[in-house]
Amino acid sequence: MSSSSMPLSPLRLSLLFLLFTFHTTTTTAQGLINTTCKTCSQNNPNIKFNFCTTSLQSSPASQCAGDLHTLGTISIKLIQSNVTDTNCFIKQLIKNKKLVNPFIQRCLEDCFDLYSDAIPSVEQAMENYDLERFVDANVELSSVMDAATTCEDGFKEKRGVVSPLMKRNGDTFQLSAMALSIMGMLQTGSQY
Repeated sequence: MSSSSMPLSPLRLSLLFLLFTFHTTTTTAQGLINTTCKTCSQNNPNIKFNFCTTSLQSSPASQCAGDLHTLGTISIKLIQSNVTDTNCFIKQLIKNKKLVNPFIQRCLEDCFDLYSDAIPSVEQAMENYDLERFVDANVELSSVMDAATTCEDGFKEKRGVVSPLMKRNGDTFQLSAMALSIMGMLQTGSQY
């Protein structure tokens, strides 16, 4: 009897079912991410499609995301990680006074304060989002965007200064824009 005509054991059937289910779920989640990011990037020039998809896919939870609300949760958690990590990075830069001039040192201190304030704002935004108080979550996330912009603008006050936080500020801004866009879709019910 050939192996292809042997009946499948219950264990093999279960494994095949799990593989099929995982593949289907992953494919569905990937489609949801792509569609969401396409809509976000079309509706907001501050959101780049590739950044959006790459960011959402970086979260292990995204592989099981079955709806837009879950992607919103993931996007806020990404902001939270980004803001917390950036705050720590700024703290390390401030400690190493030999690497930065006094103007950049002052800018970093301002940015540290801004990001320190942003951490509880993101936490509050998540709480409001979970309670579907989208207007309140929007206010909190908008303040995080403002913090990133204000931080970056501080470095521009002196000609020739390059911000050591340019990418991080840009990521914070864009992640926040993604979350706001997703919340906007949830509020209007226009998921696509």
